[in-house]
Amino acid sequence: MSSPGRPPGVYHEGELAVQERAGVRDMAARIGRGIHALIPPAAAAFLRERRLVFLGAADAAGRPWAAALSGPAGFVQALDAQAVRIAAAPARGDPFGEVVEAAPRGDAARGAGILVGFLAVDFAARRRVRVNGRLTIGEDGAFHLGADQVYANCPKYIQARHVDDAPADGRPDDGAAAGRLATPARRGSTLTESHRELVRRADTFMIATVHPEAGADCSHRGGRPGFVRVEGERLTWPDYVGNAMFNTLGNIAAYPRAGLLFVDFERGSTLQLTGRAGIDWRSTHAEAVPGAERRVTLDVEEVVEVEHALPLRFRLLSYSPFNPPAHPDGAE
Repeated sequence: MSSPGRPPGVYHEGELAVQERAGVRDMAARIGRGIHALIPPAAAAFLRERRLVFLGAADAAGRPWAAALSGPAGFVQALDAQAVRIAAAPARGDPFGEVVEAAPRGDAARGAGILVGFLAVDFAARRRVRVNGRLTIGEDGAFHLGADQVYANCPKYIQARHVDDAPADGRPDDGAAAGRLATPARRGSTLTESHRELVRRADTFMIATVHPEAGADCSHRGGRPGFVRVEGERLTWPDYVGNAMFNTLGNIAAYPRAGLLFVDFERGSTLQLTGRAGIDWRSTHAEAVPGAERRVTLDVEEVVEVEHALPLRFRLLSYSPFNPPAHPDGAE
């Protein structure tokens, strides 16, 4: 990602270093030409249809957090070719609520605001759009995200899911309702066994990373259940072949911290983790995991769990055909 004011598609030093080590500098340069600072009409239409989006940013202590915001179709909309409005609030206790307290209020000048990575995913169609930029709080109380970078990603590793319009618990599909109905957040510094079980059966998570000067990023990671392993307070997952830009790993190389978000799609609960992140380049470790080009780790330092954080419920339709087996023997 480029820093604000620099031409879109210009990578920072962490991304360039990872691209060089992975041997994909030329490919990344070509793909980077697809990054723009304007929101095209097709992306604007895509955003208007979304009912769930994800954001990533760092708190006052520099800890990245990934968060989810939901609402009826139209709660996200492009105000113009350079700004996105998000009319939703985090659930009670979601650390992203503390993050955005630092955002300027009012119609801030372009280039002002907190660094935020934004990700919109259509799980059913396996489509996604990313907008990285700076977030302010508008006069209307909604989040306003000024775009520095806008680009789409491939459908790899997205599990097809369908939104159930009538959740089993009867909660309305309303973003504001999520904040009212969520139970008080449970915070801690260690994982419980129920947390570990949720992670082990997960097929999807979001990861927030930051470069303190160049910007924030929120990315999707997917695989077969079991692709994320838990040992004590350390999570490890494979880094599969991707778009070669290495936004996430480039940020980690420059600033070794990350925030992870796991969503219980059947219950609407969320598990947010933040801690120190690292890249394991040892080929012997990657070879032990099907499809892995390298492995990534997170040493958990803080845990936030919110039950009923989201009003939406999703039904799994199918796993991505790109998913490698989660285990060497092919077992799930």
